[in-house]
This record gives sequence, C-alpha cells and structure tokens, in this order.
Amino acid sequence: ANGYEDKRTLARRIKAMENWIANPQLLKADANADYAEVIEIDLNEIKEPILACPNDPDDVKYLSEVQGDKIDEVFIGSCMTNIGHFRAAGKILEGKTDIPTRLWVAPPTKMDAMILTEEGYYGILGRTGARMESPGCSLCMGNQAQIRKGATAVSTSTRNFPNRLGIDTRVYLASAVLAAVAALLGRIPTMAEYLEQFQAVNAKANDVYRYMNFDKIKDFSEVADTVSV
Repeated sequence: ANGYEDKRTLARRIKAMENWIANPQLLKADANADYAEVIEIDLNEIKEPILACPNDPDDVKYLSEVQGDKIDEVFIGSCMTNIGHFRAAGKILEGKTDIPTRLWVAPPTKMDAMILTEEGYYGILGRTGARMESPGCSLCMGNQAQIRKGATAVSTSTRNFPNRLGIDTRVYLASAVLAAVAALLGRIPTMAEYLEQFQAVNAKANDVYRYMNFDKIKDFSEVADTVSV
C-alpha cells in the first residue's frame, strides 16, 4: 500500500466485500463458549459523568475528581459522535459568541454536516468562533490538524495517547455535552455546572436525539442508487 488511495488496496477491499455480499456471514459465539471474564456494570451506581484522563484512555475518573482543570481547546468530532451530539452541543452553546477556548467541530459524515447546516446548528457553532472542519477524522489522529503544543484539551474522540492530538498535550476524553460545557467555561465544570447546562439539552431531548436514515435522505439515496460495485 502507498497512501490512503492505493489502488491495489482498494481493489482488494472491494473484492473482499463482493465475496462477503455473495455469502454474508456474521461472527457469533459458540453455544458452549468459555469467556475469560464476565463484567456486569450497574448503571444505577454511576451518578456523574466519567472522563478518561490525560493521557491514558484506561485512566478514568468521575467529573468531581477533575473539576476545575483549565481547558485550552475542545474537539467535538470523530466516529464516536453522531448527529445528536452536535445538536446537544449547539443547545449548550447557542447564543454564545466569545467562548474562552479554541473549539473544533468535525461531524463524521457529509450527511451529518448537511443536516446540521439545514437545521442551523452549523451557524450556532460557527458563531462561537469554532473552527468548522470538513467531515471526517480531523484532530482524532492528529494527521489532518493538531492542537497547540502544550495545550490541555477535552475531546470526544476514541483515544488520548501521548502526542496523538498534538505535541506535549494533555487530553481528556468525554461526552459531547461535557465537552461543550468545558468549551463554554474554559475549564472542567463542577457537577452543578454540568447539570445546569445540561438542562438546555434535556428540555429538547426528543428533538436533539433524532437519528438519520441515510437511505431516506434524497441527496444521498439517489447517488447510492447509481453506484455499482
């Protein structure tokens, strides 16, 4: 392979997908499978948001344990997000035009970007001064852009290994709602501050967390119908 658009790699993947479509098989456990460990988590015992701390995705702490840490930059994006997360961030940041952090916004797909633009959320987030990235990975791997050297950030991405989002950076992993509140305040919020800001999302939850059926979006379904494998 040589780069993201290596023709041989793409040809192999297309052929593999054609073979799978001809005989689709899904992985499943054997009826008598032995498991190394079974982990049960009682969600009723979790009373506050959990963050992964700099710079280890396995180093998790409750919000109250890290509250007050100064935040320089916030990234809301990557394949960990969906359209509801950007609407939620928009509800929290609506009407704000001078936030104390550098905010990056990168929806995972062009479909998300189109709908968010139509619904006005791109405008809401853009007016905060956010850097509106092209749909895709953006900061997640640090190969399209990076945060400032030495910055402390909150990210909605998948991993926060050292130097992944930028050189000598400290990166928390958190939900989009918590990331938006941190962007607004310039620091990790207290539990009370988080709940106060979350009210704007909760009040419109049915509207915020509506998800897309890509095959029902005309601009994309018509194109998909003309594509041959």
